[in-house]
Amino acid sequence: MRYRPLGKSGLMVSVVSFGSWQIGDPEYWGPDVEVDAEAAVHTAIDEGINLFDTAEMYGGGESERVLGKILGARRKEVFIATKVSPDHCAPEMLRQSCEGSLSRLGTDYIDLYQVHWPSRETPFEDTYAALEELRSAGKIREIGVSNFGPEDLQRWMSIGSAVCDQVGYNIVFRAPEYEVMPACRKLGLGTLAYMPLMQGVLAGRWKTIEDIPPARRRTRHFSSKRAGTRHGEKGCEDLLMKTVGHLVRISETLEIPMAALCLSWLLAQPGVTSAILGARNPRQIKLNLATANLDLGPAIMAHLNEISAPLKSRLGANADLWLGVDDRRIR
Repeated sequence: MRYRPLGKSGLMVSVVSFGSWQIGDPEYWGPDVEVDAEAAVHTAIDEGINLFDTAEMYGGGESERVLGKILGARRKEVFIATKVSPDHCAPEMLRQSCEGSLSRLGTDYIDLYQVHWPSRETPFEDTYAALEELRSAGKIREIGVSNFGPEDLQRWMSIGSAVCDQVGYNIVFRAPEYEVMPACRKLGLGTLAYMPLMQGVLAGRWKTIEDIPPARRRTRHFSSKRAGTRHGEKGCEDLLMKTVGHLVRISETLEIPMAALCLSWLLAQPGVTSAILGARNPRQIKLNLATANLDLGPAIMAHLNEISAPLKSRLGANADLWLGVDDRRIR
């Protein structure tokens, strides 16, 4: 396993992180006969993963509860990152949220406490002051943000500090490259990339758009006529599947899993600290970790950039996966 510094925190985190949403929200992720959350978590630790990401909103807190219970005596072997919801950013509510997360996780401190989305109701100054109080009290070690664009990052950093920004980023969603990633690099922030496999699309699990579960067809890649979408855009379904088809053929030619191909590309991007991967069994963990030390070389990387460029251009600089440019939350 390789490790990278998390911004200016001094923490060295694994380039692959464990995304805990999947182990605590079966309603969203669906049934799976191979689910073995306990074995998945312990396998991840044994394989060198030391960053575990969750949030109070995942499964209504169930993700935190499951993760905390499984970690048990191994808690000190890992860094726990969790998030406060944007509607809980007012100081008193934030303090209550932190206490709730600590209780569910079964720990007395959180290594990385992140603001899940920028709040448009509570001033950043108030939120940051409350976070600093929690840090001074020893309840959190480091402060991070999530889904912050360049404008919000600049405002936040003018008030206080953060060690990282968590953003949706993968080879078929390269919008962060326009503004978010450059802003993070300029401000010295690490970047945690969520949805690195586009919720399974980049793992080669589905052959057609209709095969993809409805809950995972809500991003701007898909037509606004799809149930649950909120972006109001035409989408780019044909281009998405054409790009996926190219990726399948490249992975077959190289004789490596498609997931490994896409994750290796992501981990080679400037500024990416760690890719957050969800897994519900040990097999998925071991398969994904095959990417940790894979070097694709400049020729293959250039080819991957070329085939994903049309999607990058079509989706543009709006880094919000779910809302159109006029309503975007990442600014």
